Amino acid sequence: MKNLASFLNDYLKELRKLELEYKNGNQELKSSITNISHDLRTPLTAIRGYLDLIDSNALNKKQRNYLKVIDDKVKDLIILTEQLFGFSKSIDLQNELKKKNVCMNDILEDSIVSFYGLFKEYQITPKIEICDDRVIRLLNENMLKRIFENIISNAIKYGERDFHVKMYSNGTIEFSNKTNQLDSTSLEKMFDRYYTVENAKKSNGIGLSIAKQLVEFLGGKIISKYTNGFFIITIEF
Repeated sequence: MKNLASFLNDYLKELRKLELEYKNGNQELKSSITNISHDLRTPLTAIRGYLDLIDSNALNKKQRNYLKVIDDKVKDLIILTEQLFGFSKSIDLQNELKKKNVCMNDILEDSIVSFYGLFKEYQITPKIEICDDRVIRLLNENMLKRIFENIISNAIKYGERDFHVKMYSNGTIEFSNKTNQLDSTSLEKMFDRYYTVENAKKSNGIGLSIAKQLVEFLGGKIISKYTNGFFIITIEF
């Protein structure tokens, strides 16, 4: 019995050591991602500024084509940097999980309104159908906002001007946007972290992966499908 007790104590010490290493590893990963994101933001912003200055000068057609390619690549890097920063924020959210009764209708409406500027920039008139019944769920408000924001942002940036949102009284929400960029292979990998749709020369990055992670962390369900030219994401709480 003494030998068994001694063995168990040693085993528990090893488990506690592994747990501490795991937690420290996560914190180190998050810190690294945050630092990299911040370090990239400053030079990328400076590059965009110099590109604008060059663009204001007289350039021939070939030079403008080269400038456009550089500008597009810088924009892609900025998007990826923001997604990396967003990933580190999602880790923070998971470490500070606090649930309360929230009205999903209100949070969805606020999230949609917050994208008014982008809707206007991309010339999108969203079609919104939200049930009159107030849908109350025990959820983390910040996580729910993040889920909505990631899905909406992805639809705006990578869709083709059509954007529909429909919320049902049972807590189901459908987000759909028209796109011809998908096939069966890309649909299956849509929620994979860092998966990109190369044929559109745009990256979906980790936004949808984070949304899926947070939905499941809150005990909800999220699925995607591609029907009649529309990419549809359905979440349910």
